[in-house]
Amino acid sequence: MRALDIAGTGMQAQQTNVEVISNNLANMTTTGFKRRRAEFQDLIYQNLRRVGSDSSDSGTVVPSGAQVGLGVKTAAIYRINEQGNLQQTGNTLDMAIQGNGYFQVTLPSGDTAYTRDGTFGLAADGTIVTADGYTVQPGLQIPSQATGVTINTSGQVQVTLAGQTAPQTVGQLQLAVFPNEAGLDAQGSNLFMQTAASGAPVTGNPNSNGFGSTMQGFVETSNVNVVTEITNLISAQRAYEMNSKVISSSDEMLSTLTNLR
Repeated sequence: MRALDIAGTGMQAQQTNVEVISNNLANMTTTGFKRRRAEFQDLIYQNLRRVGSDSSDSGTVVPSGAQVGLGVKTAAIYRINEQGNLQQTGNTLDMAIQGNGYFQVTLPSGDTAYTRDGTFGLAADGTIVTADGYTVQPGLQIPSQATGVTINTSGQVQVTLAGQTAPQTVGQLQLAVFPNEAGLDAQGSNLFMQTAASGAPVTGNPNSNGFGSTMQGFVETSNVNVVTEITNLISAQRAYEMNSKVISSSDEMLSTLTNLR
């Protein structure tokens, strides 16, 4: 009986759906997190009577045929890259991106990763680094004698030194944008890597054409909507229960057949 296998694929699909939702809820307070959405496709069809085939020698054609679907499969898990809210932190080196773009981070391997998490600090030599100690490109250093740090919306980093009134510019932050953000490969720790699907990054100064602006003293919160996720969770749970009911009903039908005398 095909219904057993079909309902089984439905339960597996809803299990994946619940796992995606649970990951969204688990990261509802993760800085810069972008919620995911599972998408599904129907499986191949079995033709009991092929549509468009001849139904007689006179050339009449079957108008609709008879096809039986064999279930569902997971097609993709999309990342929804809409803007999260900005939360003020009071930390001078925290930065949020208002609009498009990613901060560029140099990993210990020498590769470049990308992140929306602007929870930054200073290394022992004054270099601006991530919470894991990875250098934020282009590797700007804040002098130890600096009494204040200002980062404007265009990513220009200025410091005020002791005994001086005029600020000095120590460097310029740049952002990276991609033709297809959904194609970035998530690495964990709020980091992404370039892939063939994402396309090559285009870099530029914040607040320029096509790039978002940097907001000092803020971080971007997760874009997870709790009400939406709970609603999706209930829908997935009900769909899972209905598929399990199909399996129970199919089992009862098979039991009836085996009890025939």
